[in-house]
Amino acid sequence: MESDDDVPLILTWDEANSGLLTEETERGDQNGGGNYDIVNNAVVSTPGPQNSRTQNASLRQSWEMNYQEAAIYLQEGENNDKFFTHPRNPKALAAYLFAHNHLFYMMELVTGLMLLMLSLCEAPAVPTLRLDVYIHATLELLALTLVGFELCMKLRWLGFHTFIRHRRTMVKTSVLLLQFVEAIVVLVRQTSHLRVTRALRPIFLVDCRYCGAVRRNLRQIFQSLPSFIDILLLLLFFMVIFAILGFCLFSTNSADPFFKTLEDSLVSLFVLLTTANFPDVMMPAYAKNRWSCVFFIVYLSIELYFIMNLLLAVVFDTFNDVEKMKFKSLLLHKRSAIDHAFQLLVSRQRPMGVSLKQFDGLMRFYRPRMSARERFLTFKALNTSGAPMLSLQDFYKFYEVIGLKWKTRRSREHWFDDLPHTAFLIFKGIYLLVKSKAFQYAMYVVVAVNAVWILVETFTLESGYSWSKFVPLSYIIFLTIYGIEVLLKITGLGPMAYFSSGWNLFDFSVTAFAFLGLIALVFNMEPFYFIVVLRPFQLLRLFKIKQRYRNVLDTMFELFPRMASLGLTLIIFYYSFAIVGMEFFADVVYPNCCNTSTVANSYRQINITEGNRTVLEEGYYYLNNFNNILSSFVTLFELTVVNNWYITMEGVTSMTSHWSRLYFMTFYIVTMVRRMVFFFI
Repeated sequence: MESDDDVPLILTWDEANSGLLTEETERGDQNGGGNYDIVNNAVVSTPGPQNSRTQNASLRQSWEMNYQEAAIYLQEGENNDKFFTHPRNPKALAAYLFAHNHLFYMMELVTGLMLLMLSLCEAPAVPTLRLDVYIHATLELLALTLVGFELCMKLRWLGFHTFIRHRRTMVKTSVLLLQFVEAIVVLVRQTSHLRVTRALRPIFLVDCRYCGAVRRNLRQIFQSLPSFIDILLLLLFFMVIFAILGFCLFSTNSADPFFKTLEDSLVSLFVLLTTANFPDVMMPAYAKNRWSCVFFIVYLSIELYFIMNLLLAVVFDTFNDVEKMKFKSLLLHKRSAIDHAFQLLVSRQRPMGVSLKQFDGLMRFYRPRMSARERFLTFKALNTSGAPMLSLQDFYKFYEVIGLKWKTRRSREHWFDDLPHTAFLIFKGIYLLVKSKAFQYAMYVVVAVNAVWILVETFTLESGYSWSKFVPLSYIIFLTIYGIEVLLKITGLGPMAYFSSGWNLFDFSVTAFAFLGLIALVFNMEPFYFIVVLRPFQLLRLFKIKQRYRNVLDTMFELFPRMASLGLTLIIFYYSFAIVGMEFFADVVYPNCCNTSTVANSYRQINITEGNRTVLEEGYYYLNNFNNILSSFVTLFELTVVNNWYITMEGVTSMTSHWSRLYFMTFYIVTMVRRMVFFFI
């Protein structure tokens, strides 16, 4: 038997057991009285070549299983999956492998998105997307059945006892059962009822493998809540004290609608904390007594400028502690995963290191698409000691090295080096031209002139101007220059080098869209006129002139994946609040509602005669409603911006109940928590 094919130090589980080889097996192997049976973990005699081939096949199978289990441990370390979810038998392994492939992940993602998008079709639905009850209820049951299938695979992989210990999975299961019952009730009754639980649907999307960054964001928000709540209670305590004081001081003023009752005082001071009603809330009292401004100045100084900043500092400190603990636990978790994998890769003859053969076998399972050359280079990058095998200390750098990208270094400097001499000289000249500073600054001048030209054209446009009337000559001239620049760069640098640059990709995209816009104008393709508006994006190239601007834009692009996860987290918050808002406030506000409210003018729609014509004077706040999911998202975004958010709150409150204010105040507090945490993510 070759030295590379010796017995693994640890045998992976089989149908009945798992663990180290028994002492009996080891003694039998040392005495030469027989070989071992990997499947049954027992010593057997070796009567002839046929049995030897069987033992070799069993040994190879054992190594393959060890490679696979070691790869699973490393994946669990990379994904921060707890080791108690590790598959423990072949049936669990089959379910684990089925649940850990990109098709399964895609099914999770599509199912989660489908459940969220059903809110477009369910009552109150977007008018153009409305579906009959039996259709959207059937689609919901289909999606929930797929979620149930996913959970069944997870149950088969984890086992019952581990399954019920996994909190996120149990929450998902509980929500699934609840919504399954509700969907059946809707399908049987053929009508929708109050379904606030639809706000829990984002759980199915958040649990998707592709939404790991969103889960981390939500986890950090929840971990920051205890310290936030402590300071929030302090803030609310002072707010109540000032509300009582304001009620006692200003309730006698009949011209002051903000402090008539203690409830009005609390609401007014809560809105004042957001500065949305300042100085309006102060003016009635200030008109009666100029010294009343002291009350509002002291309140804002304590609540807004002291406690809110204190809250920000506490959240920052808590977040730093959470980040340190997370980094420490993740590092230890990865080290533990490497320890587990290392023990599965070493052999009885070489228990202190991992050979190239074992490392190559591991990488075939951990990175199936990695080529043999890349696996060899990764092994060499890990092997800093120069020994024939990887020590445990070398293996600890696994996660750092595995992220490296290997590229072949070309012996030739340019893509056209192998062309005939005449062609080489032509392309060499083009290369030197596009790499020269003069060419770059000439293009900057062209972009600057284009910017001035666009401004002049825009200022001189008439109000009735339409792009369809004619194609501006300047459009053709500048587009021709940009097109020539793109062709020269692709020719001189080569397609691979050109498209490997982010700035070049940006230039090419903007130029291509501008060309499409020109086609839309020439052939009068009205639906595509919006492409013409993209023309000013070419002006962003001016930011390449100054290094600081380039650094800012490069940083923005580097942060884009993180910002995308934050944006998805924000959408999840919006979705949950939008569902609750639709269930309670759909079709509540409309033109000329809220006539008994202090914000009636914002909802009023009346005809006013001006001279010989009648003009419609309209308060547009009735458009801020919860009549469908899209309108709800717009309304919640306006509430996030804060300006005049209390008008929407008071309009809804006047048509429903005073308890409706809790919805809007809770949304503001949640938005405040999210905003503070997002500052440090």
